[in-house]
Amino acid sequence: MAIFDEQKQKERLEEFHKKEEEDLVSILSERYGLPYLDLSGIAINGDALKLVPENIAREVGLAPFQVTGKKLKVAILSPKNEKVKAIVDDMTRKGYLVTLYMSSRGSLEKAWKVYKEVSFATKTEAGVFDVSSDEINSLLSEVTGMDDLNKLINEITAGTQRHKISRMLEIILAGSIALSASDIHIEPEEKRTRLRFRLDGVLQDLSFLNEETYKFLLSRIKLLSGLKLNVKDVSQDGRFSIKISAGKLAKEGGEVVEVEIRTSIIPGNYGESIVLRVLNPETISVSFENLGIEEKLLKILEKEIKRPEGLILTTGPTGSGKTTTLYAFLRKIYDPGSKIITIEDPIEYHLGGITQTQVSRDKGYTFLEGLRSAMRQDPDIIMVGEIRDEETASTAIQAALTGHLVFSTLHTNSAAGVIPRLIDLKVNPKIISSALKVSLAQRLVRKLCDSCKVADALTENERGLIGKVLGGARADVKEKYGNLENAKIWRVGGETAEGGLGCSKCHYTGYRGRVGVFEGILTDENIEKVSIINPSEREVKKAALGQGILSLKEDGIVKVLSGVTTLEEVDRVVDLDAE
Repeated sequence: MAIFDEQKQKERLEEFHKKEEEDLVSILSERYGLPYLDLSGIAINGDALKLVPENIAREVGLAPFQVTGKKLKVAILSPKNEKVKAIVDDMTRKGYLVTLYMSSRGSLEKAWKVYKEVSFATKTEAGVFDVSSDEINSLLSEVTGMDDLNKLINEITAGTQRHKISRMLEIILAGSIALSASDIHIEPEEKRTRLRFRLDGVLQDLSFLNEETYKFLLSRIKLLSGLKLNVKDVSQDGRFSIKISAGKLAKEGGEVVEVEIRTSIIPGNYGESIVLRVLNPETISVSFENLGIEEKLLKILEKEIKRPEGLILTTGPTGSGKTTTLYAFLRKIYDPGSKIITIEDPIEYHLGGITQTQVSRDKGYTFLEGLRSAMRQDPDIIMVGEIRDEETASTAIQAALTGHLVFSTLHTNSAAGVIPRLIDLKVNPKIISSALKVSLAQRLVRKLCDSCKVADALTENERGLIGKVLGGARADVKEKYGNLENAKIWRVGGETAEGGLGCSKCHYTGYRGRVGVFEGILTDENIEKVSIINPSEREVKKAALGQGILSLKEDGIVKVLSGVTTLEEVDRVVDLDAE
């Protein structure tokens, strides 16, 4: 007795319908005088496909499938379609010699599927990574969280998807933009390569890559960054930019948005470690009012940054948001009637109406040389990316004393450390107070996710620590936050069924975005008196006590009690137990 095989019957029926469809198209092709083509056995050329966006190709029923120089082969569903004629005419005007073939919809579908495998980069030479807006938009819409991106990457590295490996870097970069990652880490280990994103200042594991994928990424990143492919035993630094013409980052009017990528490669035990710094203009375009500066300090700064001369310094470790703060200052005070010049390393955000220059040590254009050159440009306001040596410090001070407003950064741990540090850089103590107007210190903390944070009672230890920190705060702060008996504290919430924390909006971290924690010292009479005696950091801090400006610890605790962040986050960047 014969057994009925439903699956086989289904397959036979499908084959019959396909043959029927192909036979019909073959007959029609003779009627229209065009060659018939079944695309099933044809290798589809990605460069040809990129000439027509996928959505348009599907809409009108065509597929460019092969291009050699200016010779282009295009499969079409119907030669009577006016939109098809318009596309062919456009290709002809661009200099292409177009040959048309008639194909079935099923055949065209096979070509259209290849769009998913085509790199969206239209240029990949050193320094430039031009992006097709349609393709990156598609990718950005697919990536709403870490899980989405991980899924895409795993699909590509799976055995059945290895032909898509050419898109790996594009997907990683698109993912970093979609998730607002500040850095991409590609770290080879003994048997695999770890891929991590830095989200809101904290590294998060994303995926693990095989050796083949790692080697491909390394070569492509080196090519884009203008680095030597054959050099593997020394560190290399480079950069490239992603140019996006439309989409998530698009500006009004279709203006091209440029995201700069800084590349750092160092040799390791198991291969070269790669770090890509993503300088996304969206993430650093924070307004002056939204920096997170406490009201009293904000009012002081608003007054001081509008002075016609003087030096304003912001301090903090690498990655604490100093450059973002300075950009916010420049946007706040920008006036078409003023000449503003910046010397940066690198230019992280392009500001309209401002002359921005970039340090190039290979060409001898250092911060010092840039500052000297800027002084010859008749500026009103100068921003120097960093003061790191005696000559730059001296020149910045002189600029501030000769009628220029100067913004810059300095590496110290606190606002009170600015004056001792300037003295260490051989600046005359007697002139510091005349030039220096405000010293800032800042850190970045992760903000609690508003969608899943929860309020909780203070523990005894937390109550004791917070009470100790707020003990030296000014009267209005004590009055508002000092009663801790019934006070609530906000914590990471949103426990999932799997036992994790957070929610989909914060990628299951409990945090979403970052905000600054600040302290500042205004150069007043007390600071002026102490500055001329080569003071210690402790002496400067004591002289500033009467100003009533919150310290880093106090500002952090206020943000904790306001539900902005957690105690753990503040303690991570500021030692709350320190005296």
